[in-house]
Amino acid sequence: MTTTASLAFIGGGNMAGALINGLIEDGTVPDRITVAEPDTQRREQLAARFGIHTTEDNSSAVMSAGIVVLAVKPQVLKEVARSLAPALAQGRPLCISIAAGIRHAALQRWLGEAIPLVRAMPNTPAMLQAGATGLYAPESVSEAHRNAAEHVLRSVGIVVWVEDEALMDAVTAVSGSGPAYFFLFMEAMEQAAVDMGLPAETARLLVRQTALGATRMALESDLDLATLRLGVTSPGGTTERAIRQFEEQGLRTLVNDALKAACERSRELSEELEKE
Repeated sequence: MTTTASLAFIGGGNMAGALINGLIEDGTVPDRITVAEPDTQRREQLAARFGIHTTEDNSSAVMSAGIVVLAVKPQVLKEVARSLAPALAQGRPLCISIAAGIRHAALQRWLGEAIPLVRAMPNTPAMLQAGATGLYAPESVSEAHRNAAEHVLRSVGIVVWVEDEALMDAVTAVSGSGPAYFFLFMEAMEQAAVDMGLPAETARLLVRQTALGATRMALESDLDLATLRLGVTSPGGTTERAIRQFEEQGLRTLVNDALKAACERSRELSEELEKE
């Protein structure tokens, strides 16, 4: 198995578009990519933007593919996977599912037991090639197939593997849903800045650039987050006063409870979506 294999995307939504863009920028030849997408306008947009092949027929898209990316909504994945099973059985390509909440065993059952399969949980910053993706595959999936899956997802950001599939619910809670948490915090900071008298545009620029700068410091420094925080927190100063408010109001407990709730909801959705 090589990462020069032809790729078929089943579904041409935003995440598929992000992956296609990342792969092409990483050197994949557009002629080796096919997208199966029912929406005519979306097919035309993808073909015009990337120079790739498009079709409305899922089965024909996968017939000659070495890698198939399942990029449809979780609610329709069972139907799509089962309809693809006969075509997949012929070539047995590597399948990568980026559908949230559908566990490996259910996917394997729908696609066929002989199909090599990797679960992936990317997040929306993948659209800027700044994504974070969790990957899971059982031991039966070969190293070559694992490397191929990693190559596809690494084109849009960092990749981490989890050995226990149950941890994919935690990945979903942390990085899959995570961008929304930061947007909420930034939204709250912007509103607080406006309430203190700053013009809305000034508040917007200050909050977003501060978030960018803090993230870059966290990524590019060898120091842990607590040390970086203390470096900004002068004793008796303004930052210390704000941090004390966060701590006294239970920010850490709130974050812990929120992520546990997201993790639990991920488990619930899996059970709901996988019902026969």
